[in-house]
Amino acid sequence: MVVKTIRIGTRDSELALWQAHTVQDKLRNLGYTTTLVTVKSTGDILLDKPLYELGITGIFTKTLDIAMINNEVDIAVHSMKDVPTALPKGIVEAAVLERANVQDILLHKGLDFLNGQGIIATGSLRRQAQWLHKYPGHTVVDLRGNVNTRMQKLNDNNWNGAIFAAAGLERINLKPKDYLDLDWMIPAPAQGAMLVVAKQDDSYCLEALSHLNHINSEICVHIERAFLKELEGGCTAPIGALARIDKDQIHFTGVLFSLDGKDKVEISKTCKIAEKKDIGVKCAQWILENGGREIMESIKKEMSKE
Repeated sequence: MVVKTIRIGTRDSELALWQAHTVQDKLRNLGYTTTLVTVKSTGDILLDKPLYELGITGIFTKTLDIAMINNEVDIAVHSMKDVPTALPKGIVEAAVLERANVQDILLHKGLDFLNGQGIIATGSLRRQAQWLHKYPGHTVVDLRGNVNTRMQKLNDNNWNGAIFAAAGLERINLKPKDYLDLDWMIPAPAQGAMLVVAKQDDSYCLEALSHLNHINSEICVHIERAFLKELEGGCTAPIGALARIDKDQIHFTGVLFSLDGKDKVEISKTCKIAEKKDIGVKCAQWILENGGREIMESIKKEMSKE
């Protein structure tokens, strides 16, 4: 086998670079030679439009996919929740790293507003719908940009708070002491997980990355993403999913909301790890058969008006 320098593709945000350096360090510790190649994604450049208006699927990953297909990089590191459930032809999942904190948290300027009127910022339809379901009297405004940009926007505006993924803030040491843990909010499928992709025919990189794969994390995120794919949500519907492994059992919760948060269909299921096949798909089918199909149709109609 020919030894080569593995070119690691990454977005150029602080969080993306942290993730890429983490993979780089792990590969170097295994004896591999690596170098980082940074690119700017469409999702990073177009900050004036809500995500769902940008033809969302793969907006943070497409540029790196193209760089890989054009042989400019060998592997790419992503926040897995940003990755479409269907990868481009010739690109495959090579490693799911051990999952970090899955929770959403609220950065705020005091919590008095929770009992009255409030303005919350988020660019996520999932977070928006779950917040409005719990606090129907509040207003949700759009928030875009990388972690640092979003935190600055919270400081610069008269919002009461903004919702972030705990893992992202923890990874780059930006999680403040004063925050609210949203333990009632079901996270995005694969939230807190990092995915490394490579070319299907690149046996050298696939072998290298196989040593980084965390099997329990891989099992859980694949169940969540199968649930998402069956619902045909991509990033354009308020869908939450979380699978956890406890000894020999998997505990799964999946949910679908209407955009305004008023309608909700949720399922929880436990099974043996040995019976994990199709649990995500079957739970999604149950959601669709119990009100979810109508919610998805209403979402598609509302989206088509944008």
